[in-house]
Amino acid sequence: MATTKKAKANAPYAARLQAQFSSQIANELKTELKLANINQVPKLEKIVINSGLGKAKDETRLMDVATNTLRKISGQQPVQTAAKKSIATFKLREGNKIGLKVTLRGERMYEFLDRLINIVLPRLRDFHGVSVKAFDKQGNYALGLTDQSVFPELSFEETSPAHGMQVIFVIKTEKPEHAKALLTKLGMPFSKENK
Repeated sequence: MATTKKAKANAPYAARLQAQFSSQIANELKTELKLANINQVPKLEKIVINSGLGKAKDETRLMDVATNTLRKISGQQPVQTAAKKSIATFKLREGNKIGLKVTLRGERMYEFLDRLINIVLPRLRDFHGVSVKAFDKQGNYALGLTDQSVFPELSFEETSPAHGMQVIFVIKTEKPEHAKALLTKLGMPFSKENK
């Protein structure tokens, strides 16, 4: 009895969507997209969450709030991004800290995607689905959020001042149109209006 408990404790953990992709979604996509090999099936490679904080050079609290936000929603410490060149019009100097980014892979990536699709997006006001037009030529998908307060991990005090973020889904695929099929299978609620 003790050995089975120990075996369960040492068993590799897989996120719900990750397990569903391996056992069911990959085979369904192979059949639907008429692919010859399971390795041709589109795969989610990574999710990059980034937040541009141009105002952070004047407001130091904004950088702290955004760092806390990205750390709590992703489970990883965000990396600060700096300006690559000086732009006088924006009073920006090379090396100024102007943003944050987090790259998620593996279990954390699938867990974040699961929470985003099933908890965060339905909490958006007047939500009718995400745009189909946000795919690039490689098949990657970009989703913008204007306010971080929709994430249940954050308390009201932690959401002020408000800042937006961009979530980029990097998809490994041979044909860009296959990327939409993958996200649809994973549960992404695409809007019916702009299909």
